[in-house]
Amino acid sequence: MTNVSKPHVCPWWLGYMLISPVRRFLENPEQILGPYVREGMTVLEIGPGMGYYSLPLARMVGRNGRVICVDVQEKMLQSLRRRASKAGLLDRITTVVASQDSLHLEAYQSSVDFVFVFAVVHEVPDQGRLFEEAHRAMKPEGLLLFSEPKGHVKPQEFKKTVDLAKSEGFGVTKDVDIWRYYSVLLRRTV
Repeated sequence: MTNVSKPHVCPWWLGYMLISPVRRFLENPEQILGPYVREGMTVLEIGPGMGYYSLPLARMVGRNGRVICVDVQEKMLQSLRRRASKAGLLDRITTVVASQDSLHLEAYQSSVDFVFVFAVVHEVPDQGRLFEEAHRAMKPEGLLLFSEPKGHVKPQEFKKTVDLAKSEGFGVTKDVDIWRYYSVLLRRTV
């Protein structure tokens, strides 16, 4: 099962608004991700933009952890690397340029503890492929937190995408309460 749609990608210049410190009042990365991310983990973030969540993730995983950031826009990843370097976190972050057809995660098979996909699945042309590739990159019993913006995505579309994730080998662990977002925690089951 797959859900293929016409691609729509957030313009790179909008990334500057998405890294605004004001956003922390509405979306605190440590509060959202703290229950799932531990020191030493390998975390995959799909669609990190300029790294609003990536830098806090790099702090959470510590010196022995790794954050793999995958985005289709090199300009976003360039900004993310600059910000990570300034923060002294670049040694914990690996960036991967994805294509419309693939996340290019071949080097990370069965190595990821936690996957974070925030407000990005609705922009992906082949959503089934995204979940399939994330599944392959994850360790058995790995977790995936998936969120989509309310208003931008309708409830029935979110449910359809969750069903798609289930068909790719994920089970729903629980719904997660993040203001203004439909969010669910998935576990790799197969």
